[in-house]
Amino acid sequence: MAVRIEGTPCWVDAQLPDLEAGKRFYGELFGWTFDPDRDEALLDGRRVAGLVPKRDGRMPTTWTLYLATEDAGTLAARIKAAGGQMVMEPYPVGPFGVYALAADPGGAVFGIRQEGDPDGFEVTNEPGSFCWMEVYTRLPDAVDTFYATVFGYLGRQADAEEEGRDAGFDYRVWSPPGSRPGDDSAFGGRAVISDDFPAEMPGHVLVYFAVADCDEACETTVRLGGRVATPAFDTPHGRIAVLHDNQGARFAVLAEPAAGS
Repeated sequence: MAVRIEGTPCWVDAQLPDLEAGKRFYGELFGWTFDPDRDEALLDGRRVAGLVPKRDGRMPTTWTLYLATEDAGTLAARIKAAGGQMVMEPYPVGPFGVYALAADPGGAVFGIRQEGDPDGFEVTNEPGSFCWMEVYTRLPDAVDTFYATVFGYLGRQADAEEEGRDAGFDYRVWSPPGSRPGDDSAFGGRAVISDDFPAEMPGHVLVYFAVADCDEACETTVRLGGRVATPAFDTPHGRIAVLHDNQGARFAVLAEPAAGS
């Protein structure tokens, strides 16, 4: 198994109250099939995500992003020392490795995963698979410092003009340590929860999946009982929409620009 760079996305899963309804929804939306022996979704036979039953009704119905680590216990200590919190301390999950849940200083919850073997993503950045992550926060300075301290993220501030945004646009693009910051190495970013968002919206992580056609994905989501939270819009990186599945879990889809466009 290839060693993943610490702090980079290695898995996503959704905790759903109705697992079979979730399989029908994502199976049609993304073309996923499902391993009968593990709570895993497959794209052309390759692992892309987990769908797991929600065992505690008090927990949110949500997608969780997991960041790779070789030592979950050591990473948990760094998270706490840098101002984060452990929502769930590291715990072994049989052959799947060691899991934990943490929150950054802005309250965004993410998972950490000391992987088992075989485990994690087998494909990304193809239609129907994970392609990007965004941490939304009201405390950008504290959150930037946290991820740089804990994971060594190399960041660059997005250029508002290049992104077609207003001058006050505040978005930081992250690349892993040891790489050269830029689009080729970037895996996610930090966005600010602005006044455009509901006042009650907490800090959170938004998971993106690649699709061939963003508008078609929106139409399919609605037809399957989900809803569109943010209608499809164009960016220099492709066409994006934010959706909720038929049980309320929030995620985004991205259709990359056509070659030559």
